[in-house]
Amino acid sequence: MSSRSSSPAIAIAGLKVERGGQPVLKDIDLEIPAGSVTGLLGPSGCGKSTLMRAIVGVQIVAAGTVFVLGEPAGSAPLRRRVGYVTQAPSVYGDLSVEENLRFFAAVVGADRRRIGEVIETVGLGGFEARVTGSLSGGQRSRVSLATALLGRPDVLVLDEPTVGLDPVLRADLWKTFHELAAAGTTLLVSSHVMDEAARCHALVLLREGRILAVEAPDDLLARTGANDLDEAFLRLIEEGEP
Repeated sequence: MSSRSSSPAIAIAGLKVERGGQPVLKDIDLEIPAGSVTGLLGPSGCGKSTLMRAIVGVQIVAAGTVFVLGEPAGSAPLRRRVGYVTQAPSVYGDLSVEENLRFFAAVVGADRRRIGEVIETVGLGGFEARVTGSLSGGQRSRVSLATALLGRPDVLVLDEPTVGLDPVLRADLWKTFHELAAAGTTLLVSSHVMDEAARCHALVLLREGRILAVEAPDDLLARTGANDLDEAFLRLIEEGEP
């Protein structure tokens, strides 16, 4: 595990988001330490993607503050320091893997030599000339991750990056996440699959727009007396939202 900064990489206070007049996020307070892998977990529709969009500065908020690396979320100084990978692959299907990376390298001002590095990081060596649209969903997701890594972001926000991947690829990707964190990157990784939670340094459990808990996996199991994290989450729901 990397050495952690004393200041949180992400600091959120009193965050409220509404959609159609209905609350989506309700008074979120959250701090995420630097150089960590934090899992954002909860059922579909609980607000995970909305929270991530607020962190990268592309979500209209009703109230509250979101600071990333000491700057307001979405501000100009963060453009190269924050990487964001959405659920849907955000690359061009008619370009090859390398052509996509050349384009995005130009956008973020990354050195061309960085292209080969990120291809190896996401395990796509040998796929450089393949048309991205011909790849599997999991491979396209890894191309998206590679584009996000081009600028060497200090914070990496990943919205369900392992959806559709087989267990071997999922394990490889989580290994990559921990290598990035060990090098100082802060990762926030959303999932609705609880068996991935144990791979995180800390968990943020979200339900119906509220945070139920922010704890290390082992601490959560000890506090709830549960046998696994699925059971722990259910026990928190039964106890009632704090």
